[in-house]
Amino acid sequence: METVPGHEITYHLVVYGKGGQERPEHDGLYSRVLIGEAANTGPSDIFLFSHGWNGDVPAARTQYGNWLAAMADCPDDRAKAGAMPGGFRPLLVGLHWPSKAWGDEEFGGASFAAGLDAQAPGEPDGVGADDVQLLVDRFADRLADSEKTRQALRIIIEAALDDPAPANLPAHVREAYLAIDDETGMSRDGVGGGPGDDRESFDPEATYQACLQEDIAAFGGPSLGGILAPLRVLTFWQMKRRARVFGESGGAELLTALQQAAPAARFHLMGHSFGCIVASAAVAGPAGWARDRRPVHTLILVQGALSLWSFCSSIPALPGQHGYFNPVITAGLVQGPVVSTTSVHDRAVGLFYPLGARARQQVDYLAPGQLPVYGGIGAFGIQGPGLRITDEVLRPASEPYDFRPALVYNLDADAVIAQGGGASGAHSDICHPGVAHAVWQAVTTAA
Repeated sequence: METVPGHEITYHLVVYGKGGQERPEHDGLYSRVLIGEAANTGPSDIFLFSHGWNGDVPAARTQYGNWLAAMADCPDDRAKAGAMPGGFRPLLVGLHWPSKAWGDEEFGGASFAAGLDAQAPGEPDGVGADDVQLLVDRFADRLADSEKTRQALRIIIEAALDDPAPANLPAHVREAYLAIDDETGMSRDGVGGGPGDDRESFDPEATYQACLQEDIAAFGGPSLGGILAPLRVLTFWQMKRRARVFGESGGAELLTALQQAAPAARFHLMGHSFGCIVASAAVAGPAGWARDRRPVHTLILVQGALSLWSFCSSIPALPGQHGYFNPVITAGLVQGPVVSTTSVHDRAVGLFYPLGARARQQVDYLAPGQLPVYGGIGAFGIQGPGLRITDEVLRPASEPYDFRPALVYNLDADAVIAQGGGASGAHSDICHPGVAHAVWQAVTTAA
């Protein structure tokens, strides 16, 4: 049980491992406590929140604390919620899943070694054998913890020490990247695949060149990491896949258990970044097929790092192939509105999504109004046929929305989700009254 700083608001934090299994506390699974409370207290509304990438447990606590504080600071919306049929007695649940992709300090400019100061005899200044091993350990854990992966990581890192930003990747580095990609187990199913597998074949050189071009275009802005830049891209896709695995397993199981424990409650799922995959997968259930799933009331996707075609009935580049989460729509699994936010300042979704999916074709600018084959919801919104979509600008907390049930709303948050640096840009700049207000408006519409 966690307390929101500055507020008399508590929420439950349930922690999971890489494979989607809940991590037991000293006295057993915490979800049993949560499910017992849901069964015994009769909540009117149950909220499930999922953070996105680069979130360890302390970061999850910080994000949930800030997010719930932003929602608490909307008194008019809280009063409106209190007037809903059956009143408003919320049960708040934050989910944690291991999603650490990288830290900008690990890629300090073109030289990844910024901030590392151990040194072994004969090695470059500031970098020691322990530092190399540290990076090998970190990225093996995030990508695929095998001996083959570790050997390939060492080749790449040692090459970065020799030349952090060559004109082209050396042949042995390209081979090392391909070996890591094979070890991850990620498929190459193209735009119609499940999150994490919805990509083309990984091309290390094309990805590296696209990252170099982005660095040049940034005019001295944050570097993507030189020769290590494709590691960012690979971890992006592996964490995306992990989000789906967790959502379809631990997330879906917890949602089902809570629905059974509190059958009269309204359910609201909100995700940020890859957490939007978690939330969508939890609603859809295992393998995204939406079989025998009970509907939820709202689905909120804030700066979603999943395909813009995820919910459509036919992907334009693959006519007849529906988006992975289209069954959520066709099975009517969201009774209220589905709401997404977009921002041009979100570098994580705007840049890494196309880089990892199809680097050669996505480095050019799109024509006005043209949508890419590979692009994220946080950049372009939810798109495609078979959906009733409304595009609006994110409104101030004082202005109501006319949300309607079972419709999709893309909210342009360029003016609000705008601050942030490093490789992610404004990706995590989401704790604003206007964003919280949009969530409240969706929640009260669903009643």
